[in-house]
Amino acid sequence: MTIEEKQDKSLMAQRFRGFLPVVVDVETGGFNADTDALLEIAMVTLKMDDEGYLHPDETMSANIHPFDGANLEQEALDFTGIDPFDPERDAEFEIDALTPMFQTVRREIKHYGCNRAVLVGHNAHFDHGFLRVAIDRNDIKRDPFHPFSSFDTASIAAIALGQTVLAKSCKTAGIDFDNSEAHSAAYDTYKTAELFCYIVNRYKDLGGWPLAEED
Repeated sequence: MTIEEKQDKSLMAQRFRGFLPVVVDVETGGFNADTDALLEIAMVTLKMDDEGYLHPDETMSANIHPFDGANLEQEALDFTGIDPFDPERDAEFEIDALTPMFQTVRREIKHYGCNRAVLVGHNAHFDHGFLRVAIDRNDIKRDPFHPFSSFDTASIAAIALGQTVLAKSCKTAGIDFDNSEAHSAAYDTYKTAELFCYIVNRYKDLGGWPLAEED
């Protein structure tokens, strides 16, 4: 292992108190995590350079078959434009999509010397809720994410940028955002990752991290 790799691991673990931030977004068949279908999920891992700046890294995404008995609200489908039964979606079952994603997250946790992943999402409670129910539904034992903590970019952007909507937050930060691509889990996740990195790095540039040591 190189000196730079050791430094990267140390900085990432130090920056978030042993947590590894992983950006997650879901598209669903409604708002109720217990009853409504999970239709798309995407995750973006993050990397930290040797100066302590955060960057998006690997993107993982999958279209998901509605689970047996899942509710599908037409209003939600109209909003996302998803046809759950389109054969060209190349959809996977939840367990088949989540298993390799979690393997990648656990690999990154180990690489950076962190203890656990923490979900980063725009209105993170929504994404975390659907993810946790899918984990329970599929009896997945090795969930790499913290069970209740998350980093919400809607809240963080409200403080840092005066915006709460993802598109407006990105535009305020100077991040390109194509509204025609929105409500795709893969696109929204990557834009959320860019936004999170921008805010974390901007805070660093303003002297917020690492905090100045007292004499």
